[in-house]
Amino acid sequence: MILRYLLEKEFKQFFRNPFLPKLVVAFPILVMLVIPWIMTMDIKNIGLTVVNHDSGSAAETLIRKLESSSYFELDGVEQDYNRALTALEYSETDAIMEIPAGFEKQLLAEGGAPVQVSINAVNDTKGTLGASYLSALCAEFSREFAAGNAQAMSATVPNIEIVTQNRYNPYQDYKIFMIPALMVLVLLWLGGFLPALNIVGEKEKGTIEQINITPVSKFMFIFAKLIPYWVMGLLVLTVCMLLTWAVYGLVPQGSVWVIYLFSILFIFAVSGFGLIVSNYSDTMQQAMFVMFFFMLIFMLMSGLLTPLRSMPEWAQYFTVINPPRYYIEMMRLVYLKGGTLADLQTQLWALVAIDAVLGTWAVMSYRKRD
Repeated sequence: MILRYLLEKEFKQFFRNPFLPKLVVAFPILVMLVIPWIMTMDIKNIGLTVVNHDSGSAAETLIRKLESSSYFELDGVEQDYNRALTALEYSETDAIMEIPAGFEKQLLAEGGAPVQVSINAVNDTKGTLGASYLSALCAEFSREFAAGNAQAMSATVPNIEIVTQNRYNPYQDYKIFMIPALMVLVLLWLGGFLPALNIVGEKEKGTIEQINITPVSKFMFIFAKLIPYWVMGLLVLTVCMLLTWAVYGLVPQGSVWVIYLFSILFIFAVSGFGLIVSNYSDTMQQAMFVMFFFMLIFMLMSGLLTPLRSMPEWAQYFTVINPPRYYIEMMRLVYLKGGTLADLQTQLWALVAIDAVLGTWAVMSYRKRD
């Protein structure tokens, strides 16, 4: 009965706030509909200058193929390599491809011809991907040229053809990799950030002291504070999943109930952490700075943007105690690979252990005057 009245108070207090209900509605829509389009690792519109020393039709065909690609913008065709290099130095172009003299004759005679590519590698991601795109386009051009000039070619060069099969993400769409993991942002905000600010806000107003002198136990008080955000977190998660299906056509390949089970465990972990922060904070400003700091660390070390194995070995050890890591791994396994609960035992028990530690710490650190 006491819990019922406490929950009624929390929900009334939440909906009386002129800002929070609007935030709960707008935030998941912003995360799911805007972030996947602006936080993308796809590199397009790479500036390319071609230095062409060959007058044959093969070189012209290769240039047109590069120009028609969505990955490159042709900044010009030069005869002088030094002029193109100057443009690269001043960042007026991103890459240079030099086609040598006798390019077409060598293709016909030997089945292949070298081209030189110079990349501005200040941005190593753009440079690496740009070189990879150029290699793929040149390989495709080489196959097309060989097929169209089979009779004219005087020599055949042994060739090993590599057929690549992209499993789980056949078109290598970065949004498909990112979208399932983005839901962690919503749950971190609703399940961790808002409860911490709510409790610290009551500290500043002095209303929490009125609860502290009542017979309400600290367990009951803590649950009453957190349950509304758990409920809202699951509701907003459902909205995110519906938006993912409606906008991107992405649905879980595995069980939806596995996602909800892990979501409950994850919300419990982040809300416990938020409560710990509120217990050691005296002002909302202090709590906000601490939560922003840890949320930044959580996201950078979760595998959302960069693979965990790309991190230094010492950093990988710290991810063991990072709750978003296990939630993101679960979302990608269930959404993209059809993972089951049996496949997620490591993530499941890791979250259970983190819940136990953070929940106990949150209850023990809450100071109530009995």
